[in-house]
Amino acid sequence: MLRQFIVFAAVVFNCFAARVELNWDVGYVFGIRDGFTYRRAIGVNGELPFPPVHVTQGDTLVINVHNSLDVPTSIHAHGLLNNGTNYYDGPDMVTQCGIPPGESFTYVLETKNQFGTFWIHGHTRHQEVDGLHTPLIIHSRKQPVVDYDEELIMTFEDWFTTEFAVRQAYIDSLEDIRTLTSNFPKALINGYDGNKTAPITFVPGKKYRLRVICMSINNWFKFRIPGHTMTLIEADGVESMPLEVDGLSMGPGQRYSVIVTAHDSDEFNYMYNVTSYSDALVSQGLTPMVYTGLINYRDGAPVKTIQSPADEQL
Repeated sequence: MLRQFIVFAAVVFNCFAARVELNWDVGYVFGIRDGFTYRRAIGVNGELPFPPVHVTQGDTLVINVHNSLDVPTSIHAHGLLNNGTNYYDGPDMVTQCGIPPGESFTYVLETKNQFGTFWIHGHTRHQEVDGLHTPLIIHSRKQPVVDYDEELIMTFEDWFTTEFAVRQAYIDSLEDIRTLTSNFPKALINGYDGNKTAPITFVPGKKYRLRVICMSINNWFKFRIPGHTMTLIEADGVESMPLEVDGLSMGPGQRYSVIVTAHDSDEFNYMYNVTSYSDALVSQGLTPMVYTGLINYRDGAPVKTIQSPADEQL
């Protein structure tokens, strides 16, 4: 009887699964992401940042990747178990070959029973440092542990003023690493200069699921919304029992989902705080770096400033 139920459940689950197919042309793009430096970067289909990927639990994600770079490339779905497709799980020349310039390759990624917040990034020559990354959201087919009205994605990343290959060549040329010139990265929030990112809009009384992704390479990030409480419901693609937290402290690659309930009144707007820091690149005056952004309840409403000891404790 149990065996029959398992087979029936598997058949029903597969009936709802879909095949989501994307075409990615990985190539160079040029622009100013940090508000200061015009430089070459790596994007998809001429865009940077490029759109997040949304699928549903059980779906098959097919990504047709064409390499328009002048060096090999590959991608990796960070957090997927890759059971049966372990060759997708490692960097090139370890478990897979890179895609040669001018060539194409099709990734067939099975989400199976996984759901939650993930991201896709380059896995060749640290191309993720130069922009080749985007969120991957696998929506669950079951009821969430906490109901919410709307969900938003929030990403953090570090951004250097030079391409990774240029920076690496400079470091390799040093006879004494202690002579390394400081080049602490700027922080990007949702793909743009941390202090100039578009406001986050809250509607009074609504519950929001914030999917927060640390797409950085070196830096850690702290995140708070003073005057608001966060309820943690997911960590690194694993659903958790609700846990109330003051804020988040995130290392490279980490992902969290938190529920934030908007206030009932739109009398005030609020500011969120993001701190970018690194214990590996300690340089006086450069780390940590603090960024703020607007939580917009109503255009033109005064901003209510709230300070808390938790800002220093995170």
